[in-house]
Amino acid sequence: MKFVGHNKATTTDKYDMARQAGSKTHTAKAQGAKTRSASTKSKARKLEPQAEASMPKVKETQTFSAPAKPKQRPKIEVSSELLAHAHVSKAWPFEEARKVLSRLKRIPKPTAAINFETGYGPSGLPHIGTFGEVARTTMVRHAFRVLTEDRIPTRLICFSDDMDGLRKVPDNIPNKEMVAEHLGKPLTQVPDPFGDHPSFGHHNNARLKAFLDTFGFDYEFLSATECYTSGRFDATLLKVLQHYDEIRDVILPTLGPERRATYSPFLPISPRTGKVLQVPIVDRDLSSGSIVYKDPDSGKLTQTHVTMGHCKLQWKADWAMRWAALGVDYEMAGKDLIDSVRLSGHICRILGAQQPEGFIYELFLDEKGEKISKSRGNGLTIEEWLTYASPESLSLYMYQSPRKAKRLYFDVIPRAVDEYIGHLAAYPKEEPAAKLVNPVWHLHQGEPPKAELPISFALLLNLASASNSEDAEVLWGFIRRYAPDATPEQHPLLDQLVGYAIRYFHDFVKPAKSYRPPSAKERAALLDLDQRLAKLPKGVSAEEIQTEVYAVGKEHGFEPLRHWFTALYEVLLGQTQGPRFGSFVELYGVPETRALIATVLDS
Repeated sequence: MKFVGHNKATTTDKYDMARQAGSKTHTAKAQGAKTRSASTKSKARKLEPQAEASMPKVKETQTFSAPAKPKQRPKIEVSSELLAHAHVSKAWPFEEARKVLSRLKRIPKPTAAINFETGYGPSGLPHIGTFGEVARTTMVRHAFRVLTEDRIPTRLICFSDDMDGLRKVPDNIPNKEMVAEHLGKPLTQVPDPFGDHPSFGHHNNARLKAFLDTFGFDYEFLSATECYTSGRFDATLLKVLQHYDEIRDVILPTLGPERRATYSPFLPISPRTGKVLQVPIVDRDLSSGSIVYKDPDSGKLTQTHVTMGHCKLQWKADWAMRWAALGVDYEMAGKDLIDSVRLSGHICRILGAQQPEGFIYELFLDEKGEKISKSRGNGLTIEEWLTYASPESLSLYMYQSPRKAKRLYFDVIPRAVDEYIGHLAAYPKEEPAAKLVNPVWHLHQGEPPKAELPISFALLLNLASASNSEDAEVLWGFIRRYAPDATPEQHPLLDQLVGYAIRYFHDFVKPAKSYRPPSAKERAALLDLDQRLAKLPKGVSAEEIQTEVYAVGKEHGFEPLRHWFTALYEVLLGQTQGPRFGSFVELYGVPETRALIATVLDS
């Protein structure tokens, strides 16, 4: 996947100006000098002078990361057969892409791109959920490109809410005392505790972009601070001011009595302290595009513009405003945001725009089945996953059943790796329609790599466990018994898996090993199995070995038979589960397996 660089444009982004052409902006000229909201009819108030810009002023030479137009990517070649299958495919990315295609028929965009969006709160570092949302949205975007034969430009916007006020000091940063002095300020006005960037918001934005670049995502980064202060959001912010009461009516029923009495969609940025203020609005002036609020410290009435970064919006109104201003066509969200999606959609329609298409995905659970929380740290980080498995296996995990809650813990990694290998191996043999349902088609944007792996990841783990070895060469010695010509150079993916297996064994399998002595019944069965293995010819197949293992279990009365296999794993390997035992013996070696049995019987 080729990465699209961060093209820059000036504050008068032509793309968005074209999109907003014809929309009514409620300036003094449009509304007339005397046009004011009903609240301004009250008696005149003594106001503080017009507040200066609370955020840094935009220099004329300053540029921003918002591109003027989507950068051209290599065109996807779509055959008539592929197109026909794509239009009826039951793979969820195609189902979502067809929703966007249907939207395009209802709301034509003859010159503009189709905008896919994901959002990011930069108060912390990117996490595994960030990866999941961008990866899933990328799959939908690619499916849409196939359905439209790549004739319609698309963009994936990764939006950072970096103008949000810092509510608390994160635990995992240096210079906490220094950061604490800036609580309440926009993240891009909080000094960088790491000392590498102009602000804490810039630091975390840089981490986000580096994170996305690592995975080769094709995206365009947008900063809330830049969009607000450059004037990019101004036309839509004035619409929010015009429809102030209607928007309040959407939100107020969801609030408690105290918040309901003071709620305003606008959050002024204090010109004195630089903090994001959550204060009631006492007056509004459409003709000047301004609001009046009581300063919480001085008690004085202060007038400020709602444009050019003097204010930002509260969360649900902000999301809706962004959808309208950027012309977002598709954005997915987690189950915890169901109500926010509904309310923001209502506000978006009030602003004269259509709510984006999208779907609600389920949240991840920890090993106990509880919701994963960043603050509790009870989940699995992306760094931890990538220590023990490939990015492709993580992408597969994100692809599978996005509408079902799934456990996200260390023990799901081996299965995800083997499922990825299995899908990759099956792909070349599948019919064209089936290929579009195979997850690897979506993970690799229609071009899965060729890979033939002689053994599974689970089997590698058990080889490491049985041999108690953390030496890659030892594992390759076992692999060559099954595939004599296999080398790390010929099988780079397998060599990668060997490294992952050794790390996983060292950190999880080895510390958890717990051998138990066999019962009298199990001891007799192990002795019988040893004698049967001794009689097998050299070069015996895994199936023949498995037949003998089954026979021993049946003849010694293990009912159900899985109790026999559990005994093998617990007694010989010190773990509760393992691979197909015949395959393990074939790879590990009959003499070596007999040695394991002898060790148990002798002790």
